[in-house]
Amino acid sequence: MLTKRIIPCLDVKDGRTVKGVNFVNLVDAGDPVEQAERYANEGADELVFLDISATQEKRKTLSLMVEAVASKVNIPFTVGGGIKSLEDAEIILNAGADKIAINSAAVKNPNLINELSDKYGNQCIVLAVDAKRIDGIWRVFLAGGTVQTDLELFDWCVEGVERGAGEILFTSMENDGVKSGFSLQALKSLTEKLNVPVIASGGAGSIKDFEDVFEIAQVDAALAASVFHFGEIKIENLKNKLINAGIPIRK
Repeated sequence: MLTKRIIPCLDVKDGRTVKGVNFVNLVDAGDPVEQAERYANEGADELVFLDISATQEKRKTLSLMVEAVASKVNIPFTVGGGIKSLEDAEIILNAGADKIAINSAAVKNPNLINELSDKYGNQCIVLAVDAKRIDGIWRVFLAGGTVQTDLELFDWCVEGVERGAGEILFTSMENDGVKSGFSLQALKSLTEKLNVPVIASGGAGSIKDFEDVFEIAQVDAALAASVFHFGEIKIENLKNKLINAGIPIRK
């Protein structure tokens, strides 16, 4: 059985890690390179960096950060934020990232998923999807959760995988930063519909939340931010508790 993964997520804005609630009210949470090194030493299985202020002008700054992270950690890490082309992806991968995450650009140009997968392999491509329920339907949002689309979460994820996405990173906007647990039913539906790994994001507040998302939703990985950034949950302790609960976790 494949082991489940614990993934700290670092939202980066202007070179600093930030964290908010429901995608707003951001507060500073530290230096991303220092945090990356600490998480790697504490037993994180992977890392995800999302540049939420990404623009073409800041691509150089992001690539320098990726180089710095790559020099400090020996675990896989994914980088996303403003990747809109093969050239953008090449800069990030050449800087040392193991995978790239695409979100808004994929919705605006779905063929980008095909192009990236064809060039780099689907194991490198993570389709990040931010969604929340509108009138009972999970709608996909763009631009850091500020722009609603007509896309339905499950249909879009299925299409993304068909186009070549190797993983789905689903963030429930209504759970994000609230620390009341992951969106278990939506995640369970995703794992049942897809034949690629699903990463759960949005809602981690306790070790029990991690147990539930692995046992009930059957996701492959669980991602969290503030509970790790602010020391509310220690990765080593989390892993020990999950192992004691019978969940396959890499020590």
